[in-house]
Amino acid sequence: MSTNVLDGWTKGSFTAAGITHDTYRKGSGPLVVVVHEVPGITPKVAAFAEDVVSAGFTVVMPDLVGTPGQEMSNGYAMSSLVKVCVSKEFTAMARNKTSPIIGWLRALGRSLHQEIGGRGIGAVGMCFSGGFALGMMLDDHMLAPVLSQPSLPFPVGAKRAADLNLSPDDALVVKRRADEGCQVLGLRFTGDRLVGTRFDSLRELLGDAFIAIELPSSKKTDHSVLTEQRDEPSVQRVISFFREKLH
Repeated sequence: MSTNVLDGWTKGSFTAAGITHDTYRKGSGPLVVVVHEVPGITPKVAAFAEDVVSAGFTVVMPDLVGTPGQEMSNGYAMSSLVKVCVSKEFTAMARNKTSPIIGWLRALGRSLHQEIGGRGIGAVGMCFSGGFALGMMLDDHMLAPVLSQPSLPFPVGAKRAADLNLSPDDALVVKRRADEGCQVLGLRFTGDRLVGTRFDSLRELLGDAFIAIELPSSKKTDHSVLTEQRDEPSVQRVISFFREKLH
């Protein structure tokens, strides 16, 4: 296990609704929750989080699956993917349902916002966690939700490929918040099949409140906009979004 990339981060733990996960915290200023992709908090996820810290934010990274600091590999990704598929915390295949982990993330954000203060909080999810910030919009203090390559439920069939990982009631709340002015930033590579047709669904639900960053794919494997296939202008756009909404 390599944890050097997390030197300087404070390890903690948070429990809510019977779910407990370790967390890693660094920085000062408004809160941004950075939720890692499959397979876990890799060095490139940590590098993105460091950029957000350097921009003037308190960043908290939950450790949901994987080994913090471990490099990306195909075998590592597959082992973490299996954990996502079998865990009751994530709705990997169910439609029209909000993943239970979103309740835990909302509680984490609420607790930290009460401690840190400020106008509100931001969050970014990636891959399997890509849609989690959308569910966190149920709380009015979520002012800067970012969805990078949202991939749950996994796009097996057209209906799952369009699903936003929200229950119908939660979708109504998210729509209301968007109508009231809460913007949502989404990022994806155009050839990424894991995203399915969710950007169409997001446009339908959120209307003009949805800001879409859609990058042309250069390879079939293009997926991780902010990390493994990092697009620097997109990283800076996300940081600008956090500054606009939270500072």
